[in-house]
Amino acid sequence: MARHPWVAKADNGVRFGVQIGAMRERTSQTNVVLHDNAMEVLLEAGKVVDALGYDGLFLHDHPSFSPDPWTGLAAMAVATRNVTLGSIVFCVPYRHPTHVARLVTDVDHLSNGRLMLGIGIGWHVPEFHALGLPYESVGARQAGLVEAVEIIRGVLGEQELTYAGEHYSIENVRIQPPPVQRPFVPIMIAGGGEKVTLRQVAQYGDASNFGDLSEPQDPFARDPRLGVEKITERLGVLERHCEAVGRPYDEILKTHFVWWLMVAPTEAEVRAKFRHYFGDNPSPQSRGAVVGTPEQICEYFQARADAGMQYFIYQALDGADHETLQLVAEQVMPHIR
Repeated sequence: MARHPWVAKADNGVRFGVQIGAMRERTSQTNVVLHDNAMEVLLEAGKVVDALGYDGLFLHDHPSFSPDPWTGLAAMAVATRNVTLGSIVFCVPYRHPTHVARLVTDVDHLSNGRLMLGIGIGWHVPEFHALGLPYESVGARQAGLVEAVEIIRGVLGEQELTYAGEHYSIENVRIQPPPVQRPFVPIMIAGGGEKVTLRQVAQYGDASNFGDLSEPQDPFARDPRLGVEKITERLGVLERHCEAVGRPYDEILKTHFVWWLMVAPTEAEVRAKFRHYFGDNPSPQSRGAVVGTPEQICEYFQARADAGMQYFIYQALDGADHETLQLVAEQVMPHIR
């Protein structure tokens, strides 16, 4: 493998992407209330993100309770001009790898070569059940991810692929036309597992993706450096895996994920925004949110950039919150080095 141009842009400084949703309210892990015009909310937010100078625009992959990401990305591909497109991340068990390869090449063409394929093994058990899929062991899902990568890269290559694995088998398949990006569309592998996932990143990925890997905290009393030590440890493990497989460490883009970011000009306004979405009795999941004024958010991101993260992706679960999109672009992004 070689260093993908999207990865190499890390030499020019820290970049930001945003994963937008269309959530009007969240009361629990499974109770998400969407805007009635969810697709319109996503599309309008995508245009704002593109205009504000973000590097990436992503949609989450939870088709059982939110708009389908591939449908949304196809629309984003023709409505935007600059941003990298994708998901943080697509759940491998939800779709056959050959089907994913078809979607990859189509969206890459619609966007003129702006697709990044983020993948993971999935975690949301009720959604597996809603889609009629078995929720296999972590090891089985990790093995399936490797097979999926090998098939996707293979069928997007120059020759037909025949593949016989434990999870997927195909015979004489080649997706045509190939994607715009040659020789490959970059692949991000999500997760911070030291023994397996980070080794898979070193072997197959162009980008890693994980967050603080620490217990959720009160978002209004969060130490901005909480979790940084674990990030440093995980990046060290990734570097050692790269050495073991004989791959340059700088071929991997190190990306950091924030479950939900909310920003407002003042602390009082941040608290009011938080109550708007979570009410007076927020669910336990709200403790994973990162909230604050632009100055406080700068401190949070800079600590992680200092630890070695090169690319930040935060979720704006309500795409209608254009204030957060704008404040991050104008008062946070320019200050992170």
